[in-house]
Amino acid sequence: MQDYEELVSFLGTWGRFQRRVFLLLCLMAIPGGYYLQSVFFLLASPPHHCHIPADRNMSQDWIQASIPEQFGTSGDLNSNSTQQVGVLSERSSCSRYDLDQVQNLSALGLSPEFVLSELKQEDCKDGWTYSTEYYESTVVTEFNLVCSEEWKKPLSSLAYFLGALCGSFISGQISDRFGRKPVVFGAITMLSISSIALAFAPSWPVFTLLYFLIGMGQNSSLIVLFVLGSEIQIGSTRILFSSLCLPCTWVTGMMLLPGSAYLVRNWRHLSLMMAVPGLACIPLWWQIPESPRWLISRGRLREAELLLSSAALENKVEPPHGFFLSDNVRNSNLSLFSLTQKHSSLTKVSVSPQCEKAESKKSLGFLDLLRTSNIRHTSFILWFVWFSLSLSYYGLAFNMSSLSGSPFLNYFLVAAIELPAYSVNWLVVSRCPRRYSYIGFTLMGAVALLLIQITLHSPPALSLSLVLLGKFGIMIGIGVSFVHTGELSPTVIRNTAMSSCATFSRAGCCVSPYLMQLAVFHESLPLIFAGSLSLLSIALYILLPETFRKPYPDTIQEMGQIQCFRCPWASMSCLKDDEIPIQHQIMGLETVCA
Repeated sequence: MQDYEELVSFLGTWGRFQRRVFLLLCLMAIPGGYYLQSVFFLLASPPHHCHIPADRNMSQDWIQASIPEQFGTSGDLNSNSTQQVGVLSERSSCSRYDLDQVQNLSALGLSPEFVLSELKQEDCKDGWTYSTEYYESTVVTEFNLVCSEEWKKPLSSLAYFLGALCGSFISGQISDRFGRKPVVFGAITMLSISSIALAFAPSWPVFTLLYFLIGMGQNSSLIVLFVLGSEIQIGSTRILFSSLCLPCTWVTGMMLLPGSAYLVRNWRHLSLMMAVPGLACIPLWWQIPESPRWLISRGRLREAELLLSSAALENKVEPPHGFFLSDNVRNSNLSLFSLTQKHSSLTKVSVSPQCEKAESKKSLGFLDLLRTSNIRHTSFILWFVWFSLSLSYYGLAFNMSSLSGSPFLNYFLVAAIELPAYSVNWLVVSRCPRRYSYIGFTLMGAVALLLIQITLHSPPALSLSLVLLGKFGIMIGIGVSFVHTGELSPTVIRNTAMSSCATFSRAGCCVSPYLMQLAVFHESLPLIFAGSLSLLSIALYILLPETFRKPYPDTIQEMGQIQCFRCPWASMSCLKDDEIPIQHQIMGLETVCA
């Protein structure tokens, strides 16, 4: 299937069929983008303090004074903080003075200026009072995930990321076996149903379980959408889809969430609203086709023929004379085998007629990514690259979350920053080699990460500029690696390869919150660690083969060769003879014949 794109070139690259599928697939990315960082609003923790029951019959001054003050740095303070005599302070969130003693002092008519520091403190036995400035209700405020129960909040976030990790791994296996289309719609349906059920979660454990399912559906839908669109589109249209329009559409979904959260301040109502985009996509089942590449790779030639014939009819083009997809594809699959047979009379090389179909018809899984040294080394490098990029991306996100002001506006701006990055990414992947693009922009992001430590105590504008520059570079690196991974992976196992990379990416997401704990030892250590990982990924990326303006490989044998550090007089490949692609073996045969 080396000439698949030539086989379907009669359809053109921007006919009515391609435009329709292009638009619908982009629209289907909105539900996944909508949930991308829902944790920010569902698990928001507003300022809070111990609740003082009204039946205590204390004056307002004593009610205010019953909450002790605690002192700390500006990074620890909330909107209730005050600054007195150069010292920053805030009201305690998890303790109060003993109310029985405070009530007695209030009954005696004493002034709150009494030395309260001598009073005993106690836990918030009557619950908490939460600020409603931005949120009417969140998961944190409803289930009281604060103070001694605060560990449950990051665990809920971890459940979401673990769901995304499992979804990345499982969806690839299922998609390569049963098709791209069923997995996309199955993931979006699961996403919507889980979101509706989330609105009725009676307890924190039920919420965490449902949030795990949401993470699984959200990430699965985005990954398989990328693969489906990349396999249907060809040429420059594929680059436009994968590197610009699809990412910008899910960023649009990200930007819609702050507006929804601003209008709906209750987390249960917001969960119901988040299910709407996914439910609206379900009727598109009858408009979205299956991947013809996948159908051919699975030997379902008749279905692929009907699909492409329908596409030709929609584009109002005529297939070439004598065009029968089943025959052409069979010839395409046999073309390389026939070339081998051409030389077999001189070299006595013989190949079984059934060999060329064996790989396309058998089900390939995760272990096949480790089968030969070439695909194994490629997979190891890509897994590390995706892990390090995700770790750097979310490390920067933690720094950006400290911006002051309205959380709705802040989140909107943080999401909007990604649009220019994706626009530049589209230009880069359309005109520049993959390796050089990744190395250049990721290096820019890594250097910015390492320089942020120098500006930690500088004016905020300087630190923010470096954070944005770092995120800009890292995001373009993510976009380039996304496209490059799809181009490196063969059709028969492409979705498994993409999903395995996304699995390691989500592992980076899961590690990133705990990476921030390194700041206990030194405030700049987390960013130094993330920047160093990015530099190491650049060094490994040099070894990957270039795929710019080259056709997609359809079998493992057609993959580009991993680069090796070797002496000039070394052999052409670092692989064993039985792992060298058959094209190179044929070149060797021609040399022998000459």
